Amino acid sequence: MSQIIGFPRIGENRELKKALEGFWSGKIRQAELENVAKELRARHWEAQKDLEYVCVNDFSLYDNMLDLAYALGAKPPRFSSLGGLEGYFAMARGHKSGVACEMTKWFNTNYHYVVPELSIHDIYKVNASSIVSQYKEAKALGFKPKISLIGIFTFLALSKITQGDFASVFANVKNAYFTLLDELKNLDSEVVIEFNEPILARGVDERFFSLLKPTYDAIAEKGIKAIVTSFFEHSNEASEILLESSIYGLGLDFVAGSNNIEILSKFAKSNKVLFAGVIDGRNIWVADLESKLALLEQIATHIPKNRIVISSSCSLLHAPFSKASEHRMDKEILSWLSFGLDKIRELLILDSAFRGDTSEEIQNLLAQNKAIINARSTSEKIHNQAVHKRLASPIKTERDAPFADRIASQRQTLKYPDLATTTIGSFPQTPELRVLRLGYKKGEINKSVYEKGIKEYIQECVAFQEEIGLDVLVHGEPERNDMVEYFGEQMSGFVFSQNAWVQSYGSRCVKPPIIYGDVARPNPMTIEWITYAQSLTKKIMKGMLTGPVTILNWSFVRDDIPRSLVCKQIALGIADEIDDLQNAGVTIIQVDEAAFKEGYPLRTENIKEYEQWALESFKIATAVAHKNTQIHTHMCYSEFNDIIKTIEAMDADVISIETARSGNELLKVFKQVGYTHEVGPGVYDIHSPRIPSVEEIKSQIKALLEVLPKGQLWINPDCGLKTRKWEEVKPSLKNMVEATKQIRDTL
Repeated sequence: MSQIIGFPRIGENRELKKALEGFWSGKIRQAELENVAKELRARHWEAQKDLEYVCVNDFSLYDNMLDLAYALGAKPPRFSSLGGLEGYFAMARGHKSGVACEMTKWFNTNYHYVVPELSIHDIYKVNASSIVSQYKEAKALGFKPKISLIGIFTFLALSKITQGDFASVFANVKNAYFTLLDELKNLDSEVVIEFNEPILARGVDERFFSLLKPTYDAIAEKGIKAIVTSFFEHSNEASEILLESSIYGLGLDFVAGSNNIEILSKFAKSNKVLFAGVIDGRNIWVADLESKLALLEQIATHIPKNRIVISSSCSLLHAPFSKASEHRMDKEILSWLSFGLDKIRELLILDSAFRGDTSEEIQNLLAQNKAIINARSTSEKIHNQAVHKRLASPIKTERDAPFADRIASQRQTLKYPDLATTTIGSFPQTPELRVLRLGYKKGEINKSVYEKGIKEYIQECVAFQEEIGLDVLVHGEPERNDMVEYFGEQMSGFVFSQNAWVQSYGSRCVKPPIIYGDVARPNPMTIEWITYAQSLTKKIMKGMLTGPVTILNWSFVRDDIPRSLVCKQIALGIADEIDDLQNAGVTIIQVDEAAFKEGYPLRTENIKEYEQWALESFKIATAVAHKNTQIHTHMCYSEFNDIIKTIEAMDADVISIETARSGNELLKVFKQVGYTHEVGPGVYDIHSPRIPSVEEIKSQIKALLEVLPKGQLWINPDCGLKTRKWEEVKPSLKNMVEATKQIRDTL
């Protein structure tokens, strides 16, 4: 018996992305969008047909947290009058009725979820129609369905409670959640529901641990075949409680949560079925089936094999779909990789071998796997002796002057005003730009044509920024396909796919670089375009780099050496780039660490080690900066309360953060700790197509000034503008600059 927790939903060729964007732009109707979704589900179930179950309700038009909120009727009051897909997408993308719900990272992954807003005053109207229809679709096609559902405790713990407390809101949500389950339990003679509870991997939570057993006992009493699954770490504290409950099975992650092995002695005393997550759902390396079989045999010393279901460690949402279209990648490296469909095959091979199948076919498949594992471990492609030698030498980790001295000198030499205006870096990636880059990459246009097109775009970006009066300019990044991929393409130790897309949020997909070997920066990566942009203006042109921690966290990382060592290798390459930029006259350099927070371990006891090497890597990258070189960094959707001291220790001169969807709440922690460095809180949300008015942005700036003084604040959008259209970007930035001018006039 084998299963997966969820499957990639965007489609092998990003069919869902294209349909969604077509629907949002009015090019296709709702019926066509729904047909694309239905066809994708059928295709994805077909890929799972040899597993114990096919996953139902893991598919989503945007996000599963949003799906559950909408199914429960948990809509914010500003959207209460909206129904159907209009109301659904309003919560995710914003609407004339109000700003979208916040988005933040799904635990320590690069996937974003929409944060539900809950209040004690909510009146829920449950609608299970989407789940019901998907279940019936699967049954009609002859598949055995298992409903994937966000668990009630994960849903609540990750939601934003606007009024009331956890206990009071829980009672309301539980009633609605149970009403939803009542509509689902009658779908079949036996309805299997896998309740995804990754929140349990964070450890004991006093808000709800006492509620775990009675809640899941009540769910089991409904006649539901309930599986409670946690992932991304071990969850021994919760497992101990759930083993005493009436649920059918417990899913545990033995890839990221190796300590789950410790609960097995207690597991053996129960009658529960173990869903053993042994195939990595988050990384892309071929599984060592020999070692996985050894792990399963170890598990089987505690639990009978007939009570073990072999599973992915988490949803395959975080993995690419298939290697079928990877025709350009080095064939040796490609042989080391395992994407979504490959992981299903690995599960099926493991299951056969674990159950005693000694057929020639299975033995050959195991032998092939062993040969791949051995070939990778001995390949010369993964080692770079020059990198090893540099790591063995002393490495600088501190700036030459303290912040107070640096900022005084920078203010004097750079001469930027209070409430200085800038952007985070990127401007819209137009269809023409994508065609230009793709044509050059395919050899369909020559270098001179490509460079002419890039320069024309940069000229337009600079002219627009000067026209509206921005203080610190950017070149717009037209040469970059992605903020990580662009740098990875120019560093050794990286390889790139043609079609290994994974979903980041909604229709937004990314194609993470693959780090297979030692990393180095052979040549400068950004100087040509930054210096060209600077030649077009007398204003400051900001250099734009991606930080080492973000490059690491947004890549598929080799698993044969510690992540900390890979990050240090990347940091040395970024340090070389900063040095070249400042020696070329670039005075402000932004080193984006958008993914710094998302890499944090889920369990408190592991945080110190991560902070130590992540912080060291950032400081290795930036310590080379001269006193008058101003280092900026940017962080996405982060709660900073628990890491504010680490942010201080990063010692960036300016940090920009995403705050537009949460007012100035995130900013208050900077004041509480007496943060002295400069801060650029986002004054409008770029993830929504809305164009903020001057008055709206003025109100936002006034709120910021209630927290920090004008001399400490920069004014900028929430994030880069590459995913927006020029017709949204131009008026939004004009309004931002005008709002800032009007506020300055009053100070």
